[in-house]
Amino acid sequence: MQTVANISVFAMFVMYLLAAVFGYLTFYDEVESELLYSYQKVSSADHLILGVRLAVVVAVILTVPVVIFPIRTALFQILVPNRPFNWVRHSSVAFGLLVLVNILVIFVPNIKDIFGVIGATSASNLIFILPGMFYIRIVPEALEPLKSRAKIQAACFTCLGFLLMVNSIAFIIMDWVSAGTHGTDGH
Repeated sequence: MQTVANISVFAMFVMYLLAAVFGYLTFYDEVESELLYSYQKVSSADHLILGVRLAVVVAVILTVPVVIFPIRTALFQILVPNRPFNWVRHSSVAFGLLVLVNILVIFVPNIKDIFGVIGATSASNLIFILPGMFYIRIVPEALEPLKSRAKIQAACFTCLGFLLMVNSIAFIIMDWVSAGTHGTDGH
């Protein structure tokens, strides 16, 4: 599974890198928030755009199982850690996740909103919150008491991460609200 995940992540990295580079080189600073929207203005490349959209759909279809695997595993570890494998539970969780992903794809109008929320939550967690929490949890209290300077700094670091995450999400929501009151283009 690790090999499949590595190949999939590398292939997606190359695809997104090529899309970003050629999208920027084509439109420079007038690239839309969704790259393919920029190409709607070009009428001579209709078949090419259709092909690219088909490639994006195939890429999403092929990456969803790779993403569902760790999510499902994490859910099972949290909710039913010591239960044996069950096909019904396995399939129902996968189906529920696919339904959730499809609902998000249908109802979220712009992918920059998804990237904003994911960036605000995951970056804060990976950079600030989790390292501080891991330090507090992993270092034994006999080796370093909870009131030690290092653990207090780790707790402050974790609190800073929570504040940054809440602040970032608040700004994203404010952007959504202001875009909703000023029309769909945000102006």
